[in-house]
Amino acid sequence: MSPVPDRMRAAVIERFGGPNVLKVKDVPVPEVDAGEVLIALDTAGVGSWDPDMRSGWSPSGKTHFPLVLGSDGSGIVAAVGSGVRRFKVGDRVYANTFDNPKGGSHAQYAAVPARNVALIPEGLDMKQAGALPISGLTALQGIDGALHLKKGERIIIHGASGAVGTVAVQFAKARGALVLAVASGKDGVALVRRLGAVVVVDGKAETVASIAGRFAPDGADALLALAGGKALTTCLEALGQDARIAYPNGVVPAPKKRGVEVVAYNGEGGVREFAALNRMVERDRLKVAIGATYSLDEVAQAHRRVTGHVPGKVVLRIR
Repeated sequence: MSPVPDRMRAAVIERFGGPNVLKVKDVPVPEVDAGEVLIALDTAGVGSWDPDMRSGWSPSGKTHFPLVLGSDGSGIVAAVGSGVRRFKVGDRVYANTFDNPKGGSHAQYAAVPARNVALIPEGLDMKQAGALPISGLTALQGIDGALHLKKGERIIIHGASGAVGTVAVQFAKARGALVLAVASGKDGVALVRRLGAVVVVDGKAETVASIAGRFAPDGADALLALAGGKALTTCLEALGQDARIAYPNGVVPAPKKRGVEVVAYNGEGGVREFAALNRMVERDRLKVAIGATYSLDEVAQAHRRVTGHVPGKVVLRIR
């Protein structure tokens, strides 16, 4: 491993605004505190929330400029803090860097709390690993933590062709559930069908109601809502009396149905959470769908792309 430099290239914003405020600049490499890991990044995910944060939204309400965005990524451990024992220099890792006060993953280096870092599981290359952390954690915690999905149940996954949805379809199938996937576009439908959904419908081009009625004549057992829109209303109508609904915070409008349990949640990183994700990836040979790849210098284009139609995850190749 090469010595850690004093400075690095990073996609920086110095004020809120559109994609044009993103500038790739030379900035200091973040210092590593006792409980942190410094990662030399290879691949970084671009999430739908990144343009929101670029435009002024802050989960913590605390924003300091210059700001480096980027909520997850993969790379090689370049340094470890004095209190870190689980990792060593040279380890291949992936991490959740959401709202990191020391800067996100759209940079050559990121200093991340060790609890939000994990060894890359078998079966994933560096690019796939960089696309997975937040999508994988959010999908798994929706299927298991919020919905407690069981074998034989029928679940509707709305927004199934997105970054989280493509993972959620596979986790639901692994639990032995039957999946009705509501996807977007012909390419999204084809992708989700390959990932194992029993029934796939284009939410913008077909009538979801009739298909959902045939899929679950007595009503579906669960709904994972990963997107809003008209089709979500139809999905709600297709639920059974004792159904459960879950959605990650940020889905607008939030789904609700009289008499049906609704759970809002966040995809959280942590040692136990990453261990659970790694077990699922290795056991079920998870496929990570990458819809578009950009270089760090193309970060503004990546921000434009992630707000439009793209099946799977948008990523930046940092190195």
